[in-house]
Amino acid sequence: MKGTTRLDSDVPLDADAPPDSGAARASAGRTLTAALLTAVTTLTALIAPAHAAPAPDRSATSARSDGCRTPAPQQPGTSRLNSLTSGGIERTYQLHLPDGYTSHRAWPVVLAFHGRGNTGAGTEEFSKLSTLPAVVAYPNGVIGTGDGDRQAWQGAPYAAPGVDDVAFTADLLTALEDTLCVDTRRVYATGKSNGAGFTGLLACRMADRITAVAPVAGAFYPETGADCRPTRPVPVIDFHGTGDATIPYTGDEDRGLPAVPDWVAAWARRDGCAARLPDRVTEPDITVSRWVGCANGTQVRHIAVTGGGHTWPGADSYSGGGYTTQTIEAHEVLWQFVKNYKLPLSPRH
Repeated sequence: MKGTTRLDSDVPLDADAPPDSGAARASAGRTLTAALLTAVTTLTALIAPAHAAPAPDRSATSARSDGCRTPAPQQPGTSRLNSLTSGGIERTYQLHLPDGYTSHRAWPVVLAFHGRGNTGAGTEEFSKLSTLPAVVAYPNGVIGTGDGDRQAWQGAPYAAPGVDDVAFTADLLTALEDTLCVDTRRVYATGKSNGAGFTGLLACRMADRITAVAPVAGAFYPETGADCRPTRPVPVIDFHGTGDATIPYTGDEDRGLPAVPDWVAAWARRDGCAARLPDRVTEPDITVSRWVGCANGTQVRHIAVTGGGHTWPGADSYSGGGYTTQTIEAHEVLWQFVKNYKLPLSPRH
């Protein structure tokens, strides 16, 4: 290489020394060797940049949170209601620790946002997300506007005015990182209906902390995607029933709701995907659409449930009106998609 000195390990440093014999030759060899080593060391120090020794590739490592140094706040395998203050408001969230939780291992995190009028505990019941090998937090929204006292999330026209749920999500993640041993590179957001629409907003505004999103029966009101400029490509897997009467699959112009396939395709463009593969019918009522060749190894996927209602696929208890498919389990499908994605290493990691 121009401007550098190449040292071949299979060529002795004293190869050019004149022939000699006995102790004198050995002594001369040692003297010349020491001199050359000193010269090489000096030359290397002069020409090598300060960062010449590259940092090891840690792309496969986890980013352990500060909570890895603290005992678990509750028993593994249990769920408990917790609270924190965000934006001057006391907020609550249902927290589930997986079976086998230990502070010696950094666990992935799943954030699960309920639909309008539901609760974190109610979403835990029908979603089966607490069976995953992850810390799962089910936040509760603030009572919004419209008929009835119904909790809602930012981005919907009926959300509570002035409530910053994006900031609350950031505060919640910080609280989890401070008290639990979690992998800050593996944080996944899912939700149902209004909560699913909110995951779209998180993908737009918190791509530095949210690894991937998995909305189910999403209500993608205009504000959830307004001025969407994520800092990195975000993997997306979306579920929606073609027979959803609450959030129509084909969209609702009067409410500003896009056709669901159009919303997914917009994320494929945002992620720089090169191609959409032919759709596959994987079950009698399940059609899978896939976009590949996306930036940074990202993929975008859509699961259409033929005739499916405003429901959570695979739910065994009430999750909304209409037909609930039992041919797939949404929690299992989304986990298989998101679990291998990690945030890129950054100064905060």
